[in-house]
Amino acid sequence: MDKSNFVIGIDFGTDSVRALIVDSSNGKEISSDVRYYPRWEKGKYCIPQANQFRQHPQDYLDSMELAILNALAKSPEGTDQNVKAISVDTTGSTICAVDTEGTPLALREDFEDNPNAMFIIWKDHTAVKEAGEINEHAKNWGGEDYTKYSGGVYSSEWFWSKILHTLRVDENVRAEAYSWIEHCDWIPAVLTGNTDPKKLKRSRTAAGHKALWHESWGGLPPEEFLAGLDPLLAGLRKRLYKNTYTCDAVMGKLSYLWAKRLGLSTKVKIGVGSFDAHTGGIGAGIAERMLVKVMGTSTCDMIASGKTETDEKLVQGICGQVDGSIIPGMLGLEAGQSAVGDVYAWFRDLLIWPVELVLKKRPDMKYMFTNEIRTKLYDDLIYDLSFAAEKIALNEDDEVAIDWMNGRRTPYANQALKGVISGINLGSDTPRIFKSLVEATAFGARKIVERFREEGVEIDEIIAVGGIPKKSSYVMQVHADVLNMPINVAASDQACALGAAMAAAAVAGIYPSVNEAQKAMGTGFEKTYHPNPEKVKIYNVLYDKYSALGNFIENEFTSK
Repeated sequence: MDKSNFVIGIDFGTDSVRALIVDSSNGKEISSDVRYYPRWEKGKYCIPQANQFRQHPQDYLDSMELAILNALAKSPEGTDQNVKAISVDTTGSTICAVDTEGTPLALREDFEDNPNAMFIIWKDHTAVKEAGEINEHAKNWGGEDYTKYSGGVYSSEWFWSKILHTLRVDENVRAEAYSWIEHCDWIPAVLTGNTDPKKLKRSRTAAGHKALWHESWGGLPPEEFLAGLDPLLAGLRKRLYKNTYTCDAVMGKLSYLWAKRLGLSTKVKIGVGSFDAHTGGIGAGIAERMLVKVMGTSTCDMIASGKTETDEKLVQGICGQVDGSIIPGMLGLEAGQSAVGDVYAWFRDLLIWPVELVLKKRPDMKYMFTNEIRTKLYDDLIYDLSFAAEKIALNEDDEVAIDWMNGRRTPYANQALKGVISGINLGSDTPRIFKSLVEATAFGARKIVERFREEGVEIDEIIAVGGIPKKSSYVMQVHADVLNMPINVAASDQACALGAAMAAAAVAGIYPSVNEAQKAMGTGFEKTYHPNPEKVKIYNVLYDKYSALGNFIENEFTSK
C-alpha cells in the first residue's frame, strides 16, 4: 500500500474543532490543530439559567478552515497533495433550521443574530416540555411506539423535541424553515457543495439515535404520527429524508470552492458524517462486549454488538440501538451522562467567582490578575482539587452528591432532574465537596453499566477516551473503584478525530471496511486503572446511598 495516503479526521466538539492528519498505513498522527469557536467562547446566544445553548454556523466554518489550514501547514511538504479523504464527526443532536438551499437561517442577514436560527446544540434543554409530549404521544396515539428503538424514552436533547419547541416559540423561523439538518450532515454537505436538504446523504447515526428513524417503519415516523403530535410538524417529513448512510459511505468529493480555500484536490472524497462519541468508539478500537466511554463535558457510552436485526433485543432506558451507527454491519448501542466534565467545571467556576468579584471592586489589584494568571488558575484548580480529594480517607459516611446538574441522559432520559449535594456538615470543605461530585459522576456511570447488564448486554472490557482520561488519574481511579472493573485508557489523545480518520480511510477505499481500517490504524492503550478492593467495598455502600437519594429526589420533586 502507498504509504503517502493521508486522511483527515475533523472532530467538532462542544467548544472547539480539531483537524487531525493521519498516515493511513499505520495510524500515525502527522499533525493536528485546534480552533475554538469565537462567539461560543464569549458566551454569545447562550442562557445557561434557561438551559439555552446555541452556536453560530459561521463559527463552525471559520474554525474548521483555520484548523485544517494550520494542520496542513505543520505537516511535511507534499502532504496536501496526498490527502485522499476527509470525514467529519460532531456533537449531537445538534440541529439547525435551513432554507430551501440548505443554508442555515443564521447565515442569512435577516436571522444572523437570532439564536433560534442557529445550531441548537446537544446540551440545550429548552425542549423538556416537548420531549414529554413526544413520550406521551408515542405510548398512547394508538399505533407503533416509535421510541422503542430509542430506549423507550425520548429526550429534550434530540431532533424532534428541538424542532417542535423552536416552531412553537419563533414564528419567523417557523415561516422560513424549509427543513432541518444535523451538524454532522451539514459540514460534509458544505464541503461537497451540495447542501440540498432533500438530496444530501444523512447520517444513520444521527437519524437512528436522535430522530426515531428505523428501517422497519420505512424511515422516519409517518406523517400521521407527527401531525398528530402537533399540526406544526405537518408536511415536514417529506422535506427531510427517507434513506440514511453509515460512516463508510461517500458523501461526495471536495468542491472546487473548498479545494481552493484549503489547498487540496477536488479528488478528495468526503465521507458521510457521524457523531463524535461514535467515531471515538472506532478510534478506541471498539469490538464485541466492549464498552467505550467518551469522557468530556458529558459522556457517551458506546457498545457495538454483532447481533443481527432479526434477533435484536430491545434495550430499555438507553439512547438508542441502531444498525451500523458505530461500526457498519454491527448494532450500535448508545448511553451517556448529560454532565461530567461540566459538573467539575461548574464547581470550579463557583469557586473562582468570588475572586473575580473582589478584583472588579479593587481596580488597583487588576494588574495582579492578568489573563495568563486567570488561565493558569482555571487550568490548575481542578488538578489541585483532585490532588487534595485523593488524600481524603474514604468513609461510608462521606458526603453524597447526585450528578444531574444538566438532567439525566441514562438510564431513562429525564432532563428535568436537578443535582444534589447531601450529608454536608461544618467539616465539609472544598476538596470533600469536589470528591462527592467526582464520585457522583462515577455512580452515574455505574448506573449505565447496570442498565446494560440488566437487559442482557454483556460487558467484558471498558475503554476510556477523551480529555478526562488523559488529564485526571484521580477521576479515572474513582471510576475503576466504583465500577469494580479495570479501565483501559486509549493511547491517542484524539480518539474521536482518529476514528473519523479511520472512517475516511474506508471512504477513500484504502481499506475495504472500517473494521480493517481499525486494525491497521489502531494505536492501543497507554494505561490501565485497576480497582482497589478495599475501596470497592466502601463505594458499594455509598452507591446504595446515591441510588436511594436519587430515587427520593426523582419521586418527590419531579413526578408531582
